[in-house]
Amino acid sequence: MKKNNMFGFFFLLVLFNMAASFAHPVTPTIIKELNLGDYMFGVALGAMLLCNFLFSPFFGKLNNYIPSKVTILVCAIGYAIGQVLFGLADSGAMLIFARMFAGVFTGGVFVSFLTYIVNHSSDDNRAKNLAIGTTIQSVAGAFGYFVGGTLGEVGVQLTIFMQAAILFITGLLFYAVLEDDRIEKKSIPFKTVVKEAHPFMAFKSCGEFITITFLCIFGVAMLAGTGYTAFEQSFNYYLKDQFGLTSSYNGIIKGGIGLIALVANMTLCMYIIKKTDVSKSLIYVLSICSLAMLFVVLWDDVIPFIIVNIMFFTFYAVTTPLIQNLISKRSKESDSNLIMGLYNATKSLGGIIGAFVAGGIYTIHPKLPFVFGLMAFTLAGVLAYIYYYRNKHIM
Repeated sequence: MKKNNMFGFFFLLVLFNMAASFAHPVTPTIIKELNLGDYMFGVALGAMLLCNFLFSPFFGKLNNYIPSKVTILVCAIGYAIGQVLFGLADSGAMLIFARMFAGVFTGGVFVSFLTYIVNHSSDDNRAKNLAIGTTIQSVAGAFGYFVGGTLGEVGVQLTIFMQAAILFITGLLFYAVLEDDRIEKKSIPFKTVVKEAHPFMAFKSCGEFITITFLCIFGVAMLAGTGYTAFEQSFNYYLKDQFGLTSSYNGIIKGGIGLIALVANMTLCMYIIKKTDVSKSLIYVLSICSLAMLFVVLWDDVIPFIIVNIMFFTFYAVTTPLIQNLISKRSKESDSNLIMGLYNATKSLGGIIGAFVAGGIYTIHPKLPFVFGLMAFTLAGVLAYIYYYRNKHIM
């Protein structure tokens, strides 16, 4: 089933991704108000991403038999419940449980977004639609930071409960608007679905199509996810902890980054996809990210620090659709759902590593997570070069 009219889907995607970011600018405030250690920002996110990692292939496989809109509905509601628990948390244990609960469902909802785009795009417009989806996630998420940061000045729980309400409502709207995109429409015994959709069985199934070249680009996705998570989460906490900035400043900065990223994705990213060898261009974009991260490590004053962070976040926003483009081009239609699930899981695995490591080493020195992120992006650039070389000279 190929559909060119994706307007309704993308419109709801804007609302969902905007709401999904409401909690980020107020999370440092929650951690401080609960008198939890500095490490908790990494532990809480790492716990969430761990569940995301485990359940992404599960939902990717399940989407072969269940329409994506059903998965999105269930996962949006589950995500909303997880955020309510997060807003009510009064201890570190409750905070971690809420993050893990939400992580199960974020793994499903975001991989279902990807599979819906892939299943409803022709070969000609798949890369464009994936880029639009990624741009929406980046820009709407940044605007969500702004809204969440502003609401956070009124009340932290107001922000969280507003987020949960919008997630719940958009889940219902997705179910009403989207079409059936199942690959297998025949009746499948429930036990078979459960067995084939088991998280670790889904990972095992990936062995049928994984090659060394595939591993290289998935490795790039994982390392970029590692570096970005360590960087982004530390940036949020650093603004509060080191500069004493409130959630509104965090929101304003991320909102500005979102606007710049929108321009970059609509111009630079589209030019790279249409006019260049994407695998080669990815190396240069990752190198620019690494250079920006180096300056973040070296500069301490607030204004230069924020400027080079904006540079990093802008070019990182371009890397995601480029990586998705390379993966989707190598995917057979019959494997697309599972591959998108594996891609989301790979990013989450990187996020787990980045979150836990950043939370741990931040307590040693606040700049160490940025150093770690720089190392991860440097390695991602090396793997991107290996992928380019193998793709050009071996495949």
